[in-house]
Amino acid sequence: MNKIIIQGIKFDENSSYQKGPALAPALIREALNCGSMNLFAENGKKIDDEVVKDMGDFAINEYLNIEEITDKHLNLGNKIFSLGGDHSITFPIIKAFHKKHTQFDILHIDAHSDLYDSYEDNRYSHACPFARIMEGKLTNKLIQVGIRTLNTHQLEQAERFNVEVHQMKDLDMSKIRDFKNPLYISLDMDSFDPAFAPGVSHHEPGGLTAREVIGLIQSIDVEIIGADIVEYNPKRDCNNMTSFLAAKMMKEIISKMI
Repeated sequence: MNKIIIQGIKFDENSSYQKGPALAPALIREALNCGSMNLFAENGKKIDDEVVKDMGDFAINEYLNIEEITDKHLNLGNKIFSLGGDHSITFPIIKAFHKKHTQFDILHIDAHSDLYDSYEDNRYSHACPFARIMEGKLTNKLIQVGIRTLNTHQLEQAERFNVEVHQMKDLDMSKIRDFKNPLYISLDMDSFDPAFAPGVSHHEPGGLTAREVIGLIQSIDVEIIGADIVEYNPKRDCNNMTSFLAAKMMKEIISKMI
């Protein structure tokens, strides 16, 4: 069995409001390994050196370096779990995945749809990655869960790209379990209600519970080819609550990737 590669992407230059997510990868690892929790996911699988290979953190000098790093790790024949970083890292990661996988869907869990064509004159803002992914036809289907900030422009973008959007206002988790293709998961920590994850730059009340997201991940019955956790901002955290939640989600997702 090829090990799942973990890569930390220390990049938040495309954040629009507050910097800080570049600090997140090391702190998520620290929470995972601090002894407060063990390395077993709820399905009984252990997330240790037998199943993962941690390549460490990468300080990003240029945005294109993210794609190059991911290319290198994918060429080893492995699945990849990425620790961000702001959400802009997902676009170059998916560009790399598209070279290797001809058919896959994306499950995007977030408070925001990140479908802006451009935000603050930046087409690579963390508010834009899924517009770039969809216009590049880099995935078969985009499924978004937890959205609670749709404006007119982003709604038009969702319709333009035929995005399947599950907004919080009418969320029915039973309608999000019928996946057909291999799946890439992109988990933005602000998808959770701030009561569960205060360590994010954009507090958006009315979000998902930890158990709702865990249940969604555990229900997936197709191959998971890759995943990322993004937008944890340690500068905003309270008693490391968000780092421990991110570490918990890391275990649950990787256990489904094995």
